[in-house]
Amino acid sequence: MSSSSEVEYPRRILDYMEGFLVSKTLFAACELGVFDLLSQSKQSMRAAEIAHRLKTNVDGMERLLAACVGLELLHVEMIEGEAVYYNAELSRIYLTRSSPKSLFQSIQYNSQTIYLCWHNLTDAVREGRNQYERAFGVSSKDFFEALYRSEEEVLKFMELMNSVWNICGRDVVTAFDLSTFEKICDLGGCSGAIAKQCVLTYPEAMVTIFDLPKVVEMSKKHFVSAEENRISFQEGDFFRDPLPVADLYVLARILHDWTDEKCVELLIKVNKACQPGGGVLLIEALLNEDKSGPLTVQLYSLNMLVQTEGRERSPTEYLRLLEAAGFKDIQVQRTGKLYDTILGRK
Repeated sequence: MSSSSEVEYPRRILDYMEGFLVSKTLFAACELGVFDLLSQSKQSMRAAEIAHRLKTNVDGMERLLAACVGLELLHVEMIEGEAVYYNAELSRIYLTRSSPKSLFQSIQYNSQTIYLCWHNLTDAVREGRNQYERAFGVSSKDFFEALYRSEEEVLKFMELMNSVWNICGRDVVTAFDLSTFEKICDLGGCSGAIAKQCVLTYPEAMVTIFDLPKVVEMSKKHFVSAEENRISFQEGDFFRDPLPVADLYVLARILHDWTDEKCVELLIKVNKACQPGGGVLLIEALLNEDKSGPLTVQLYSLNMLVQTEGRERSPTEYLRLLEAAGFKDIQVQRTGKLYDTILGRK
């Protein structure tokens, strides 16, 4: 007779093996506009009506909707013998494009870019390098050139980061009291979502977003309005160009893109530019010291392998990088959420 543990373990392996089916179901439902349509309709809808409105096959849509019910993304009820569907609260908040907390763009980026890189994970592990060349036919020597290979890709990546920080930004900018830092530089500030959280939280703060010219252009065009007069921009490459003078430098999900050597190079540059008494704030997903978890961060580290030249790190590993660059009085603040913060002083 099989023990309960023998039954449990194969089920777990099957769940892991079939995990991509869940991802692809979510991706398809978002890309087809299922959650948006149900939100706009403000009432439950039959599968045939949804299929007609979204121009899909009825049978295919019925199967997709049933899977979304199983994933608790949709609810179903029977009315006069027919199934009708409506959004679960989770989907209404995070999967509709109109929601302030929408993860739609993040899901799109995972589906259309990250998923294709992960198709080559085996090769990435064998070779120890990112997979842009195999996935998209572009050189991976400068991975940000590969990442920003077109205006469309720049915007997709920026929308991804904007959706993440719209949800997580306040947690990380309030983990430490940053009110003593009036002049802040957000290095690689992308869409400006972290900068917006800083000026919302700290009334005296002025923030300069420092990023590549193409990113600054897109940020001004799509994300940061001219009315937000406490946020300014400076174009540049933070490895090659002079950095703005500031009291605090924010590096939000920057160091995980790079090797230890490049991280120390950048942090030394930050230290030299930083005002006396100033500091640097790292915002990262942190591994446990023994690398035993969290699982999400372990998977993020694999994602860094297939997409960048960096990796996720433990608090001690970041502390060593900061110390090597001359920072001191280093503190780690866990937020209890996905991203944590580390503050170092000059």
